[in-house]
Amino acid sequence: MKLTLKAALAGLALSGLALSAQAADIVVGGKNFTEQQLLSSITEQLLEANGYSVENRGGMGSAAVRQAMENGQIDVYWEYTGTSLITYNKVEERLNAADTYVRVKDLDAAKGIVWLDASKANNTYALAMRAADASGKNISTMSQLAEAVNVGADISFATNAEFYARADGLKPLQKAYGFEFSRARIRRMDGGLVYQALKDGAVDVGLVFATDGRVPAFDFVVLEDDQGYFPAYALAPVIRSEVLEANPDLAGLLNSVAAKLDDATMARLNASVDVDKTSIENAAAGFLQEQGLM
Repeated sequence: MKLTLKAALAGLALSGLALSAQAADIVVGGKNFTEQQLLSSITEQLLEANGYSVENRGGMGSAAVRQAMENGQIDVYWEYTGTSLITYNKVEERLNAADTYVRVKDLDAAKGIVWLDASKANNTYALAMRAADASGKNISTMSQLAEAVNVGADISFATNAEFYARADGLKPLQKAYGFEFSRARIRRMDGGLVYQALKDGAVDVGLVFATDGRVPAFDFVVLEDDQGYFPAYALAPVIRSEVLEANPDLAGLLNSVAAKLDDATMARLNASVDVDKTSIENAAAGFLQEQGLM
């Protein structure tokens, strides 16, 4: 009996050593929506292809993933510059994209978080129109939209209730561009319904997120924010400084992905999952392969 117990304990010890040897070298985090799940999988597959053992802890809430990084529970994830500036660092000053990146890079460095290269993907609020309608009305910028409304064009607008009411939402946007939708032309609805209403022609302009996959899938065009009203939400990999110091080649690997991302690419990837129903893992692998990263 003693021999059996001793053998069992030895087996457990060996099992523990095996588990330790297989423990993840890098813990990848991510938020709980399609774009973030794609980026978590892209990161996981890229690092594994380059010899790292990876644990993917994607699917977390925004505040939770940030706290997990500050607590050392995750090592790397993809963040938005505007989220760090406004939500995590409580900066109310309105900054352009370049200054936003510089500010969050500096603020987060003091917390042991390194911002690597920012991509050209900017998942900010945007106003969108059906492409054919925008072309027919000769509207490609928000200033041109304002001009059209001011000369009496019959243009309706769909928005979620939050943007309609928030202090940095519709009212200051209209003030910045010098126009105003009449109350009768504004439709408030759930954010997800805005896309369908715009697609169906129930409204002429809709509030969207710039990298949402439904924008290209439904043949929408995002109007250029030529006055720079919306905050910058540039997408970039962030990593704990001690992890980067121990694994300096991670910077080059993650920056290689950032260099391939822009609004159109991210929207196409999102659409492949949300519209075409490709799995997260297959969409991520396809991106890495087509970009020559894996």
